[in-house]
Amino acid sequence: MIDLDRNPIGIYEKAIPSYYTWEERLIAAKIAGYDYVEISIDESDERLNRLEWNSKQRKELADAIHRTGVRIPSMCLSGHRRYPLGSENDQIRNEALNIMKKAIQFASDVGINVIQIAGYDVFYEKSNEKTIQRFYEGLKKSIEWASKANIILAMEVMDYKFTGSVKKIMDYVKEFNSPYFQVYPDLGNISAWGNDIAKDLQCGDGHIVAVHAKDTLPGEFRRVDFGKGCVDFVEGFTQLNRMNYQGPILVEMWVDDSADFMQIITDARKWIINKMNKAGMKI
Repeated sequence: MIDLDRNPIGIYEKAIPSYYTWEERLIAAKIAGYDYVEISIDESDERLNRLEWNSKQRKELADAIHRTGVRIPSMCLSGHRRYPLGSENDQIRNEALNIMKKAIQFASDVGINVIQIAGYDVFYEKSNEKTIQRFYEGLKKSIEWASKANIILAMEVMDYKFTGSVKKIMDYVKEFNSPYFQVYPDLGNISAWGNDIAKDLQCGDGHIVAVHAKDTLPGEFRRVDFGKGCVDFVEGFTQLNRMNYQGPILVEMWVDDSADFMQIITDARKWIINKMNKAGMKI
């Protein structure tokens, strides 16, 4: 049962061995002290194929959630790196829209509330006015679908300058003005771009539905050990506390099937909780 008196702390799927079953992943997260797991639908064929799961496979995931008591309330949908909504290639763009529709249906079937979407107009193509316009139009259609399913789409602050701050994403949030389109800050990505973490988070006040916690360095957005990067976590959590943010904190890390992953993710949770405590957040 969820504890409604504190901010839930989750762990990214990729911090748990890829060869684990979903029930094993959820149990591992629970043993390490986490409240939930964020599922990944990335650009790999393996994870994109999850969107093709039949009703029995989807039920098996939902059953694992109920048996373990560990939720999967959010999805990291980064498959749009490979199939971006702003692509000038009609075939790629149609696949991007198809992925979005299937992701929303998948989320609805297994009980996911928030789909974190990638703020790439394009990634492997050259960005221009046309790709940005197509991205905008794709977002508009995606929000319409999400609204009908009662699913929130939340754009992450990315490792991509186009959406490299909460402030930039809020331009879209204000434009669409929908409760089904919000912002998902990443403390690491905010900092890696050199943004003032407190000021940037303030831009999203009232529109933040979840937060990624990871360490980074300027221009280095992944696989920086906690405490070795440039992120001022206490300042970030203090600002979230000032804003009375009560939502989830997701520890984003990659453990690469390490044999000692349990120790790594357990220590990471303790490290994050220490920073949250210093900021006065409820944990």
